[in-house]
Amino acid sequence: MALLNLNPDELLTTTRSVRKRLDLTRPVPLELVKECIEIALQAPTGSNRQTWHWLVITDPDQRAAIGEFYRRAVDTYLSSEGACGTLYPEDPQRHAVQKRVGDSVAYLGERMSEVPVLVIPCLDANEAPEYNEAGMWGSIVQAGWSYMLAARARRLGTAWTTLHLMYEKEIAELLKIPDGVVQAALIPTAYSIGTDFKPARRQPLDQVLHLDSW
Repeated sequence: MALLNLNPDELLTTTRSVRKRLDLTRPVPLELVKECIEIALQAPTGSNRQTWHWLVITDPDQRAAIGEFYRRAVDTYLSSEGACGTLYPEDPQRHAVQKRVGDSVAYLGERMSEVPVLVIPCLDANEAPEYNEAGMWGSIVQAGWSYMLAARARRLGTAWTTLHLMYEKEIAELLKIPDGVVQAALIPTAYSIGTDFKPARRQPLDQVLHLDSW
């Protein structure tokens, strides 16, 4: 498959968490997912320690079980204070954006089991430095982002989700994940419906940039 014709800046600024534009009807070749993970393995790692593992779930029954846990977690999250759409009432534009995000979270919550491939990046906490939480997570997070970038280049849509971690123990038992191996995210992966994604609205640089001191 030909890669999208995106320069590095375009790839970095238009890789979005895709929920409503995942094609739930089109199978994703396993070899394509493996290509993305191979690229993810080149991500920076703390102290050159690759303590990661990658679960790729394609079995319909396994996806259905994980999808049900995710749906329950989404219901809990959306009924809580601070959920999407209630964070910025003083900023109508940002509030509207968060409301759309909440709607897309609810949409994916009902359909996670239909996504053709679910990817769960994990790390072996037994091998991670206990004194350095950033060091522990600092390898798997950028590897997961690299996976999403590689997927975008291959016309796949993904989303970085973590709500399933409300049921991490149950999902670990379902997938026979060993003790001490923790899940970092759940990344739904499917062909995207269209590839015309654009940069998101973010804070102006001068509101977040500090030079030499705060």
